[in-house]
Amino acid sequence: MSETLTPPQAGTVATPETAPGVKRLFIKTYGCQMNVYDSERMADVLRPLGYAPTDTAEGADFVILNTCHIREKAAEKVYSELGKLREMKESRSGAMTIAVAGCVAQAEGEEIMRRQPAVDLVVGPQAYHQLPELLTRTARARGERIGADFAADEKFDSLPEARGINGPTAFLTVQEGCDKFCSFCVVPYTRGAEWSRPAEAVLAEAGGLAAQGVRELTLLGQNVNAYDGAGPDGSVWTLARLARALAEIEGIDRIRYTTSHPNDMADDLIAAHAELPHLMPYLHLPVQSGSDRILRLMNRKHGRQKYIDLIGRIREARPDMALSGDFIVGFPGETDRDFEDTLDLVRQVNYASAFSFMYSPRPGTPAAGIGTQVPADVSLTRLHALQVLLLEQQVAFNKAQVGKTLDVLFEKKGRHGRQAIGRSPYLQSVHAEDADHLIGQIVPVEIVSGQQNSLTGRLLQEKAA
Repeated sequence: MSETLTPPQAGTVATPETAPGVKRLFIKTYGCQMNVYDSERMADVLRPLGYAPTDTAEGADFVILNTCHIREKAAEKVYSELGKLREMKESRSGAMTIAVAGCVAQAEGEEIMRRQPAVDLVVGPQAYHQLPELLTRTARARGERIGADFAADEKFDSLPEARGINGPTAFLTVQEGCDKFCSFCVVPYTRGAEWSRPAEAVLAEAGGLAAQGVRELTLLGQNVNAYDGAGPDGSVWTLARLARALAEIEGIDRIRYTTSHPNDMADDLIAAHAELPHLMPYLHLPVQSGSDRILRLMNRKHGRQKYIDLIGRIREARPDMALSGDFIVGFPGETDRDFEDTLDLVRQVNYASAFSFMYSPRPGTPAAGIGTQVPADVSLTRLHALQVLLLEQQVAFNKAQVGKTLDVLFEKKGRHGRQAIGRSPYLQSVHAEDADHLIGQIVPVEIVSGQQNSLTGRLLQEKAA
């Protein structure tokens, strides 16, 4: 299945200006939440070498582009950025090391080195723990490409225990890879087969994060609900069992997970949503299309009715569950009737938020070879119609929170005065005045207005959870 791009689609690992003499590290992140996690861990790996994150590539000693290969435009953005970095590097007489990491690096490593000579090294998503060694070797000879295998266990075993977390929320990768082989998706080829981290390793990292003040964990995986890691007693743990164990860690009050596949939404996980208050009532469950015919062409291995029935079971267990999804329009062979089936499914499910994209052929995937490609103008018209409907549902969901009291975890200061910004249980951004002293705390907030992308709240009391 495809990874979900989360806005903003590109970000940076950054801290305040570095001290004099410290080597400056700039990491630009494209794509999914797992790339955000990987970027954070790259910074952790390089910290013992004296690298401290900075918020700009200009003047950086080491620049890493952590890339996404889901769509063609995402890859082309990387090459555009590399052109700018080459100019910076030349203006400094080469006093900058440039690396390309992530899924584009895995899929197009040789092409990157050929197309952009300014790149010093290329590292796949399972090999970034080797960055210190690679930097040493690159100082002697440019042109290394590392990461063609998928030894994920070696990567996690090599990462430092301490994490550079600054705030009450954190990502935590528990599963990598994908065995689903959706016909449009490159993830099985760039991230490898499904693999789950041992439960003890996950719990240890989560305990360390809690000790650093983290109160909300988002568990990450290409198919996170396919988690089947080894438990301490040698038994296989499901994601539900892992969530229950994480909930016992002092300080961890909220648990989320993404991205899920409908075929891996097991009964025990649905039951956990009903029984475990730590599991937030927000679920990202991609369907991609509402047409059975297109779902078969996508090799999704589920039909529209199975998906709709699954949503019904989830909402029966947790009536206030907010749903998010992914949609691809203009898949090869998609007809007007197929697209209408997608719109009908969206109306039945009623999403709180969703991500929708035009189909983008990725080289090497089965769908790229289908001859009946949908014209771009037709796909664009369909995408606009779908996004109008999804936006209507999102705005309606946000406005429906007005008058309710929601527990908000405040994460950071807002733009104005003593304003603070946090997240509702449904992952909505919430801002409230006179709340900057409550950052890192969970506070009941009365929602006074709902906008397209956020909620406005009013503090009810000073006492925080």
